[in-house]
Amino acid sequence: MTDKTQQDRVLIFDTTLRDGEQSPGATMSHEEKLEIAQLLDDMGVDIIEAGFPIASDGDFEAVSAIAAQSKNAVICGLARASTNDIDRCWEAVKHAARPRIHTFIGTSPLHRDITALDQEQMVEKIQATVAHARNLCGDVQWSPMDATRTEHDYLCRVVEAAIKSGATTINIPDTVGYTAPRESADLIRMLLERVPGADEIIFATHCHNDLGMATANALAAVEAGARQIECTINGLGERAGNTALEEVVMAMRVRNDIMPYRTGIDTTKIMHLSRRVSQVSGFAVQFNKAVVGKNAFLHESGIHQDGVLKNVQTFEIMRPEDIGLNAKNIALGKHSGRAALRAKLGELGYELGDNQLKDVFVRFKALADRKKEVYDDDLIALLADASASAADDHLQVRKLRVVCGTEGPQEAELTLAVAGVEQFVDATGDGPVDAVFNAVKMIYPHGAKLDLYQVQAVTEGTDAQATVSVRLSLDGRVFTGQSADTDTVVASAKAYVNALNRLHAGQGRPSNSALMQSAS
Repeated sequence: MTDKTQQDRVLIFDTTLRDGEQSPGATMSHEEKLEIAQLLDDMGVDIIEAGFPIASDGDFEAVSAIAAQSKNAVICGLARASTNDIDRCWEAVKHAARPRIHTFIGTSPLHRDITALDQEQMVEKIQATVAHARNLCGDVQWSPMDATRTEHDYLCRVVEAAIKSGATTINIPDTVGYTAPRESADLIRMLLERVPGADEIIFATHCHNDLGMATANALAAVEAGARQIECTINGLGERAGNTALEEVVMAMRVRNDIMPYRTGIDTTKIMHLSRRVSQVSGFAVQFNKAVVGKNAFLHESGIHQDGVLKNVQTFEIMRPEDIGLNAKNIALGKHSGRAALRAKLGELGYELGDNQLKDVFVRFKALADRKKEVYDDDLIALLADASASAADDHLQVRKLRVVCGTEGPQEAELTLAVAGVEQFVDATGDGPVDAVFNAVKMIYPHGAKLDLYQVQAVTEGTDAQATVSVRLSLDGRVFTGQSADTDTVVASAKAYVNALNRLHAGQGRPSNSALMQSAS
């Protein structure tokens, strides 16, 4: 790098819209790509690889539109070692305030066999295509695909050829996620030491996560002298994905004692972008994903909960607000202790004495043994002493059969016991759940309004258990119900009936002050 004052600056190159979208099933619409690009630009990403312009007309149009709207980031397009690819890429990015062409070719023995080029022929092709790109654009990135499995002597030779032909950034991809951190660092050091002109360009690293080491490999490369990290939001990418932007950025922030490098990323925008990418790509973020996973700031163990309540640094190396998350850090479950329960009730606005807390804690433990997670409404029900057994419920679902499909209306045949007397009804509706709720209302008429119907999958897969939550309101009071079943429609019926049982018993949710008075 020519500017020695920038040696501690690490450029963030985001390829969510290119490599991330190559994940099977992760295709994004034109509008979604523009939205994600805008969010990346606003967050401070240095380079946005917006797509592969020659791949399709849609890709070309998206890259062109992103280039036109960009404010600060370099907008990059990908091109194979072909003049047609490079010309098409330039046409797409040329309207950006800061355009870049990224061209590549596979250099390992396996990839040379695919292209049917010997070593000499490949060097000539690299020289010609990189020079062609540089004649069009002053910012050219070149990648030797599968660099980590390329012979070291030959890798040095092709990198030198690319630099002499005009490449300003040399990316060293671990295309198949094969490398270990020490190897990643040694490779960058070798290139800096052996390749003429290496100190005048920027070395980048692009790591795949096939062995779960993408972030470690990327950070090791930075310690060795790389100054650009290619990554994606949520680690989205082919096979096991890529280096995750949020992981490398937060790792440098948390461990700046051993990684004293700077980025321009506004970390408070990370969580919003993570969730949006998850939505538009259709790829859910795993609960235990580093930094942005649902459980990243949650503690269920009583020991851990007690620790973070006394000093959050006891079990957390970063804060939720650092990534724009305002969620609380306590998840109630069977391992939770009294301190966590008291804290959660306090968040809900209820302050209990020691004897009251002891009584609620016993019932909380019994409930937690039956559930993966205890929700706020569950605690409110405990406080309201709404612990009647299912056998005593005024309404009980006995049998349910639903007919649904492309030809409507959908139909529900329901047998519901009311005060122990079974009643049968056949109802229709706009969808199976609507038909079920209509059937229940035919047997048990009521004036309550359905304020919330929510389905949450507890696990993954087609046999996942669904947890359904229902919230009804009537005359200023709120009645909640919840049920879980591998059949979502059955869970919906039981949750709705559960809420109606509370309505029938007058066990609605009163105001906080009223409930506190009744508990005192």
